[in-house]
Amino acid sequence: MNVTQATRLIAEREIRVKLRDRTFLFGTLFFLLIAAAGTILPPLFSGGPSTVAATESLAAPLRAAGLEVRVVPDDRAAEQSVRDDDVDAAVVTGPAVLAMDDAPDDVVKALSTQPTVRLLDPDAVDPVVAFLVPFVFAFVFFITSQTFGVQIAQSVIEEKQTRIVEILVAAVPVRALLAGKVVAGAILAFAQIALIAVVAVIGLQIGDSGGLLSLLAPAIGWFVPFFLIGFVLLAAMWAAAGALANRQEDIAAVSTPVQFAVMLPFFAVIFLNDNATAMRVLSYLPFSSPTAMPLRLFTGDAAGWEPIVSLVVLVLAAGAFLLAGARVYEGSLLRTNGRTSLRTAWRERETIG
Repeated sequence: MNVTQATRLIAEREIRVKLRDRTFLFGTLFFLLIAAAGTILPPLFSGGPSTVAATESLAAPLRAAGLEVRVVPDDRAAEQSVRDDDVDAAVVTGPAVLAMDDAPDDVVKALSTQPTVRLLDPDAVDPVVAFLVPFVFAFVFFITSQTFGVQIAQSVIEEKQTRIVEILVAAVPVRALLAGKVVAGAILAFAQIALIAVVAVIGLQIGDSGGLLSLLAPAIGWFVPFFLIGFVLLAAMWAAAGALANRQEDIAAVSTPVQFAVMLPFFAVIFLNDNATAMRVLSYLPFSSPTAMPLRLFTGDAAGWEPIVSLVVLVLAAGAFLLAGARVYEGSLLRTNGRTSLRTAWRERETIG
């Protein structure tokens, strides 16, 4: 069995095990429900246009504004409709707007003479969207790499504790064992994100947010390759961290560098997303480029060549971390007599597999 065949066999085994894991399935369902609720419910709870009582002579501008107009014979009947809670508001001669306890903004706006508005920066991103987009990109990459990374490390430790790893390395090369775990994690992570993205897109369309979807499309398109390669980089680190430990209780201690590599870019993108210089630097650093570069593409701050260069840098970094992770993985995988130090695993790599 060559390395490619062994890698495929290990990846298929990891995927089958994970798809039978109820925690993973319920977690995926939970994220899907959040995506659906976050995109569908806000427009539903925002309510429809106000219902307005008015005479026929005052109804024209209200209908033009898309309001639901109920024609009444006179102003007294219009006021009574409000008091009886049959309508949200009434428009009477003046014109004047009547309401019980809250001024209906859409009715007031329909009756107001609005000045001409000339936008100096028509392509500017809405401030709320400008805050939410970097948070969503960073959160998706953070949660996914953290969740699946920890699962990879726990899988390695479990195999060491049960000594099944000794059987595995007798049958397949060690690097194929590592590659299979990384490939399986990447496939599962991408599949989960793809499902969530499909639900979110459907929700945006239902919520009539097509304009936002068209703005996000280029950034999402670039986020996919950045996400996959960035995940491979971190997955190699998580697998190596798991090989250094001998008990599940040790995973927190050995994974501290990996935790920092995930958390620091997350907070950097969240808090520095309005700093052009900082974002330019973050978009070329391997640990932060999967979120920083798609964000710069969304805001229009990145030139056409920048994501290509950034992606090449990320690919080279992922390759280097895979090689380094494989060396640590090989040097510590069969050491089951206690936690292995990084220096020991690096210097005294065992020739196994």
